[in-house]
Amino acid sequence: MTDASILVRLFEHNNWANSRMIEVCTGLSDEQLDAEPRSATLGSIRQTLIHLVRSQQGYLALLTLPVESRPQITLEFVDLSEVARQSGQALLALAGDQASPQPRPRLRTRDGYFVEPWVVMLQIINHAGEHREQISSMLTDLGVTPPDLDGWSYGEAASALVPPD
Repeated sequence: MTDASILVRLFEHNNWANSRMIEVCTGLSDEQLDAEPRSATLGSIRQTLIHLVRSQQGYLALLTLPVESRPQITLEFVDLSEVARQSGQALLALAGDQASPQPRPRLRTRDGYFVEPWVVMLQIINHAGEHREQISSMLTDLGVTPPDLDGWSYGEAASALVPPD
């Protein structure tokens, strides 16, 4: 298995997990979506999901656009699924391109840092996983069973983990 195919699988999982979490959360009432968490988590389920998807869009812009061309991102809850799908597919395509032996230039952030693209790719996966776990905790606190989003569950969904007969 190549490094590129592993990276692609990580982004496939990320897209699947984001989609599953959004699917579960769109079935919640406004009261549940906006409930104040009773943990160290900052922000409601709605706020956290919007932050997660808006950040994914921002990371995509960082990877693909010069600083002056990156839009300020506003996002409504009703658009989460489609925006997550579009930005997730674009990131998946970028993950597939990472096998190229060409050196990648450092990217410039809005606040002046220079960062290598692999750091952004790592941050995308880590950031989403952390926020999905926070949302899972908030769902549990509300008495809602969160979806299983770990690697084993994705392996089963992708038919890459097959139980014994």
